[in-house]
Amino acid sequence: MVRLSILSSKPRIAKSEYISLHRKADGASMEERGITLFIVASVEVGNTTTKCVLTGTDLETGRTYLVNKTVRLTRSVRKPRFGETIFGETIFGTPLTRQSVAEIVSDCIKESCNKAGISVSDIDFVVRSTGVVAHFENPNDIGTFIQALADGALLAGVPPGRMVPAVAKDNLPEKIRKYSLLDKVFFDGSVAGVLPPRGSTGAEIVANEMEGELSTAGIKEGAKWTDVDFRNPCISMDFGTTFKGRITNDDLPYARTIGNFCGLGGAIPDVLAKGFLRKKESAAIDLKFEGNYNIGEEAFQLAEEILKRIRVERVPSNCRKFGKIPVNAKAAEDAGILLVGCDVGENGSKFGELEKIGSEIGDMKLLLATIDVLMAKIFRKVLELVSSEGFFMEDMAIGVTGRAGITGKKPWLFLQELRDLGFYKKPEKNIVFVDDGLARGAAVMARCMNALGNPKNPMGGLRFGPCVLGERIKLQSGYYTS
Repeated sequence: MVRLSILSSKPRIAKSEYISLHRKADGASMEERGITLFIVASVEVGNTTTKCVLTGTDLETGRTYLVNKTVRLTRSVRKPRFGETIFGETIFGTPLTRQSVAEIVSDCIKESCNKAGISVSDIDFVVRSTGVVAHFENPNDIGTFIQALADGALLAGVPPGRMVPAVAKDNLPEKIRKYSLLDKVFFDGSVAGVLPPRGSTGAEIVANEMEGELSTAGIKEGAKWTDVDFRNPCISMDFGTTFKGRITNDDLPYARTIGNFCGLGGAIPDVLAKGFLRKKESAAIDLKFEGNYNIGEEAFQLAEEILKRIRVERVPSNCRKFGKIPVNAKAAEDAGILLVGCDVGENGSKFGELEKIGSEIGDMKLLLATIDVLMAKIFRKVLELVSSEGFFMEDMAIGVTGRAGITGKKPWLFLQELRDLGFYKKPEKNIVFVDDGLARGAAVMARCMNALGNPKNPMGGLRFGPCVLGERIKLQSGYYTS
């Protein structure tokens, strides 16, 4: 059993580096200093938080920096007004309308730009995503939400052309035109060298597939700040409020998505925190604690008790919702996709039991330690299932992002669980922990849509392998001749 010795190991953790767009003391702006930044706004309305994250990618090096991150609690969205249609709810029941979502998105974008000292017109591209898919009847309903996000961006003043890929280099802003490879390759749906699940966009299989796609791409970018080569084949796990991610294979020039994750992630510690704080509208983000805490025996015992209420399994083929997430498990099975879900009871039916356990924990340090151990145990169960189903490859990289996977002592505990599984000789060289995975992924997607890749620092292709631009050109030339 894992114990405190885990703290002697060193997980690879990539943290966002900030860059200022303001003029420096010498009076020179970024562009005057020869640095061309591709500014991307990642707009996300999640179950817990609504964010606008501004990133700037140095197109010479391919590295992405954080410009500003504005975060609001989604529960603060205004209440529906008379005549508005409620089209969805968060996992914890906050009602949403197209108009209310548009307004919180617009406010978030404008606030983020204001704090960064830029105007909305300075944004080169906007990528929209959402993890709010609970209570939707089927994966296709997410389209209404994406429209609401677009409404918000337009309301903030984002030009429509900055939310769709450029058709040709001439359509790109002049400052980034020379970096684009649109004269050599076109955007064919591959993001960071990975195609969606075979025969679909992925949304037909799991409602939050786009988040999984962005998180995978974001981990690939974040890993560039470490010594872990997180390229294909790989496993990405995003433990935001919902659980999402992908398993990719080693096909060239594009890897295929051969697995998807779904269900509950950070919602699990949220319910424990709700019980501990004894407040109806609360989550783990409300646990304010500064200082250190130990991982003791009691935390392991509590985690094991909680784990009895949690299901980590291959989603049954007749399932339409798992962990409150709309899925089409039959479509996954037909496509040869491994669909792994995490749930508390059946679609959160045992939330009440977790809340009671949280209310009986009298010490915040113990609660935090228990959450860390619990999430590490869930991580291990996911990997054990992927391996037992025959989808684990020896040379796979593993990436983790999301608040319930990278905070506290989770990276150390995750690494120790991976070490105990015995999958690698050097597990620390094969797993990376990345903050802001989804926002980083938005920057990557924007670059892919506009062919702004960096052959000297590739994200596509295989681990330890070269750039696959040449193979992409050969593949796409076949499209023209077929």
